[in-house]
Amino acid sequence: MVIKRKNIEMLSDEIGLTLTDISNEVFVGSYHCDLVAKDETTGIKAIIENQMEVTNHDHLGKIITYASGLDANIVIWIVKEAREEHKSAIEWLNNKTIKDISFFLVEIRAYKIGDSLPAPKFVIIEKPNDFVKTANLSTDSGELSKAQSERLNFWNIFNETLISRNKPFNVRKATTDHWYDVALGTSEAHISITLVNKTNSIGIEVYINDNKKLFDKLFLESEEIESKLGFSMDWQRLDNKKASRIIYYIEGLDFDNHDNYDKLINEVINRVITVKETFRDHILPI
Repeated sequence: MVIKRKNIEMLSDEIGLTLTDISNEVFVGSYHCDLVAKDETTGIKAIIENQMEVTNHDHLGKIITYASGLDANIVIWIVKEAREEHKSAIEWLNNKTIKDISFFLVEIRAYKIGDSLPAPKFVIIEKPNDFVKTANLSTDSGELSKAQSERLNFWNIFNETLISRNKPFNVRKATTDHWYDVALGTSEAHISITLVNKTNSIGIEVYINDNKKLFDKLFLESEEIESKLGFSMDWQRLDNKKASRIIYYIEGLDFDNHDNYDKLINEVINRVITVKETFRDHILPI
């Protein structure tokens, strides 16, 4: 498979990541990994091994070696056809390893529409089961806390709604975390959705990692930005910290009452789309 930007974007969309900073043929001892990348919103490292044939034990060993040697958190194994024993092996790795390491087994297939040329299609065969991993981690306490359980439930419903709306932005893994990140098209900043049950609200923020110059630029354009958004945001430079944030809160989150989840989640998705489209036009390399 020729590694083109379009192929990487298709793979990212299927898995729910935003892969950037792609490096080819990265050496691990005397071997080399096909591709190394990072997820734009989290910065975690991903490795991609392309095996354009039926899976075998040799490549299974390689992906584990590469993940260890490159300290990767995401392992993506792309193959022509996955044998049952290797499907089981990847499922076992996802269920038994710590939750910070995720394994994807992906088949690549060709499809045609009418008289068009064949185009690649990525089909996920095995992927992380986050609920199993979370449950395994909480064995000592017996069960998830109420807050963890409610957050996991909220993000699962959120993802279902996002998929039903044809994924206006990438679907990310549902976890027990109180945040959910959305790529903005730059490594300098991303959008974060945060659940704040204490104040019965959901925050939608542009989180700038470590670039006060970028924040200042955006703040100078804040009147124009908020005019495009149709609502005001709280601009927090946070002078005593590396990060800066620009945040908007939606009221109505209540872990004890889910009656408004459909309306609430759709409003969050609408606001994220607006924030993403508006800020992307204003964020330039600084």
